[in-house]
Amino acid sequence: MPEASLIYIRLLLLIPTSLFHNNIITLLVGGATAFVLALALTFAVRAFCYKVGWLDRPAARRVHKKAVPRLGGVAMFLSFVVVAILFYAPGAKSNPTEISIFWLLIVASTFIVIVHTFDDIIGLKPRTKLIAQTIAAIIVMGPWIPTFRGVLLYTFSNPFYHLPLPFFHEPNIFLFMQHADFSLLAIPAVLLTWFWTVGMMNTVNLIDGLDGLATGVVGITALFITITSFIQGQQSIAILAAIFTGAVFGFLPLNWNPATIFMGDSGSMFLGLGLAVLSIMGGAKLALALMVLGLPILDLAVVAINRIRRGQSAVHFDMTHLHYRLLSTGLRVKQICLLFYGLTIMFGVLALRLARIYKFIGLGLVGLTMIFLVLWVDYRLRQRGVPIKPNGSKPPSPDGNENSVANKESSKIEPPITTPISGKH
Repeated sequence: MPEASLIYIRLLLLIPTSLFHNNIITLLVGGATAFVLALALTFAVRAFCYKVGWLDRPAARRVHKKAVPRLGGVAMFLSFVVVAILFYAPGAKSNPTEISIFWLLIVASTFIVIVHTFDDIIGLKPRTKLIAQTIAAIIVMGPWIPTFRGVLLYTFSNPFYHLPLPFFHEPNIFLFMQHADFSLLAIPAVLLTWFWTVGMMNTVNLIDGLDGLATGVVGITALFITITSFIQGQQSIAILAAIFTGAVFGFLPLNWNPATIFMGDSGSMFLGLGLAVLSIMGGAKLALALMVLGLPILDLAVVAINRIRRGQSAVHFDMTHLHYRLLSTGLRVKQICLLFYGLTIMFGVLALRLARIYKFIGLGLVGLTMIFLVLWVDYRLRQRGVPIKPNGSKPPSPDGNENSVANKESSKIEPPITTPISGKH
């Protein structure tokens, strides 16, 4: 959408266009507007779910004891889309594909939210959800012949560029191709982009197991993407990331423990898709995302490998994820969230401060932190005599909170309970 059209829309809505000549003001106002709108929409979605009976009701494999609405992702999505259309406009120095990427993200997000809202209400098979995620990944790549008009991972910043090493004299490393052309050479880049996008969606879905955990971690990650984009002079991408950040944090007050609404798969998939695109959009933020989300990514990999080693599906339900294991050590839900928030902030600051070559050291620190947490958890569990069984046994809730754990891998919204006219039960 041309900038003139955006200004016209703002005039119709009585938004002062003079505000938008300053990028930092646009960034702050856009983020704040998304926060307020997301908060208001979350209240509205929660009320609507109670009215129609779309609630995540207690069941045998769930921990919460009260029915809780589970469509909070719709509120975040609507807030992001509305505010982004009003505030986002690519600058004169922006990449020509940036506006295409923006609209492809809107289309893909709309698709993924609709599909997974249906999943939250009725339930879909894992294969169906994977197909939907793949379609969303293809949409954001924008494969229109003869070129890709969306995001495509075919070039990376060269961390060894300034070192006197042979074969590393170029500032960028290319994956079999130097332009986003639609050809057979693009297959490795397409597969890598698919893996990153689908992997990010499932990573966020993974950590949405405790009240406020995924919301806070994603919000902090998006905040660091905003900061690094602004530092690199990618002002319009920074504004878009700020709007995304505001929409996520606007959901957090009602999702904080004890949560009165869950984001559902519609929310986790939207947030994962948004992070995947924003981390590629403009470049130079992939290492940042890997460092900041390193713990959840490693946890996903370790749990999936262990399931496969046991002869189970990689998506088989169990309670061996790191946040569940931490819960069994005696930590409370809020303490686990704050621990993850602190580590996310720490790795985010490191990613901002470290030069290209030293980001490998940062990734190594993420791995060491993961090892330390796993060893500490195993030590604590042996002390307490509370083993985590791979058959899906529930960890105890040390704070006795009825909503402390939202079973992401098995819970779906139950239909409202109605009494038959005949009176038979």
